[in-house]
Amino acid sequence: MSENTVVVGSRKSQLALIQTNTIITKLKECHPRLEKTIHTITMSTTGDNILDSALSKIGEKSLFTRELENALKEKQVDFVVHSLKDLPTTLPDGLTIGCVYRRDDPCDAVVMSFGNRDKTLADLPDGSIIGTSSLRRSAQIKRKYPNLVIQDIRGNLNTRLSKLNESNYDAIILAKAGLERMGWHDVIKEVLTPDICMYCVGQGALAVECRADDEETLRLLSPLHDNDTALRCIAERAYLKKLEGGCSVPVCVQTEIKNGELMIRGGVYSIDGEESVLDSLTEKLPLTDDSEPKQKKARKTKRHQYAGIIESDSMSHEMFLLAEQLGTRLAEKMLSNGADTILTKTKSIMAEEIRKEMAKKEAMKKEKLESEAQTSQASSQTSSLV
Repeated sequence: MSENTVVVGSRKSQLALIQTNTIITKLKECHPRLEKTIHTITMSTTGDNILDSALSKIGEKSLFTRELENALKEKQVDFVVHSLKDLPTTLPDGLTIGCVYRRDDPCDAVVMSFGNRDKTLADLPDGSIIGTSSLRRSAQIKRKYPNLVIQDIRGNLNTRLSKLNESNYDAIILAKAGLERMGWHDVIKEVLTPDICMYCVGQGALAVECRADDEETLRLLSPLHDNDTALRCIAERAYLKKLEGGCSVPVCVQTEIKNGELMIRGGVYSIDGEESVLDSLTEKLPLTDDSEPKQKKARKTKRHQYAGIIESDSMSHEMFLLAEQLGTRLAEKMLSNGADTILTKTKSIMAEEIRKEMAKKEAMKKEKLESEAQTSQASSQTSSLV
């Protein structure tokens, strides 16, 4: 952070910029006397650039975050705004999630093609094609609606909505929060509640990542840290980390804070949705000390991280630790009840799929080079004749 400017990193998509501007607007509201100019730098990520493969077949982590995190480490930006679901459970050394902004609805939503606009998934005829790039969604929909056909669909929200009516998809499944942030409430024809399709870890929440030793930025972000969202997402990320999951395995979750208790429910599915392990745990949260206003409580001299998320000054260490331990315990329980077998089988299948995808791309690259060489040779021969 320079003397006069705060530099923010963001992906280039319309949704990413809406999310980044949401954080910037809230920062200005929380710091009305902030004299620094806030400047945004946009960049494309690996996930933005690879659009011809399903995410699960790319075989890399940090697909939508690596370039932004490199800019952070090189001090080109002061913080970056992410969809929390895109952030791996293990962050690069020296980086932290400085705040988790209040979560929007984490559920998935169904967008129907024009010809099916008055239907739900249950109304669609056998063989209808559902577009999603998520193994998690695919496995759960296959289990609930085995009569439907799942096909990959890639691209940002704008691209996927265009493909819906230009291609042969009958419906696509997207995150409800993203659609609503874009202002596209009217395209949502059905919300998939967790009893139909549990959501992705961190879905619906915005995370602001910064350098762990940048106290000035951490203080700037502190008012935006939503404690309930942070507790739920810490539990979810700890659960996913213990399972060693990611976009290449069908892992899903649901969390809730109600009546002073934190509940986490998880699911691990086989790719075809036929095998699954589901379980849940609930823990009573420690009572908070409300004897002092939050803003007057002493700033912690050393702030710990839980599943990559930094603790806030307004909540006890025990709260964050409980959330992290609860997520880990649920994962351990599920692994001992058969999730380990499903995950091992799934990872083996996906490793082979990744190998095939890489071989296919290598063959296409070789074919392209040979074609260019032949074209160049033909052009040279023609020139020599002239």
